[in-house]
Amino acid sequence: MNATELFFDTIRKGFKDRLQLQINNNPQVVNSKDARGFTPLIFATYFGNEDATKILLDNGAEVNAKDSSGNTALLGVCFKGNLRLAELLISKGADINSQNKVGVTPLIYAVMYNQDAVVRLLLKHKADTSIKDNKGKTALAYAKEKGNQNLVDILN
Repeated sequence: MNATELFFDTIRKGFKDRLQLQINNNPQVVNSKDARGFTPLIFATYFGNEDATKILLDNGAEVNAKDSSGNTALLGVCFKGNLRLAELLISKGADINSQNKVGVTPLIYAVMYNQDAVVRLLLKHKADTSIKDNKGKTALAYAKEKGNQNLVDILN
């Protein structure tokens, strides 16, 4: 197992002490990518690992780095509905209007997956409701399509 694979394995297993040690021994691993194009930050947030996320951000992880599909860590936590990680990423400068390769934004993902609290958080931080994905749909269009009146009301 090479250093990058070992680092990702440490994140997956949640060994925060080993994580810091590996960063100390090999600082550039913080912004490495695995075979699928995930960064350690995207990987940590995918697993909901708040400790690893904080360690990575405190050690220079690029908050807006994208995977091979154009997703950032914030995009991932928005569809999963992890409010605490969304707040943390936003506090560290995550781009709330970033778009992946199909044009989806954190707000659109949050709406698509009925994550009301995340939608409110993104709007509080001035998420742009006018952005359309590659299908020409806004977050509001998805809320209406899903019949989620609560989200329609929040977005209006």
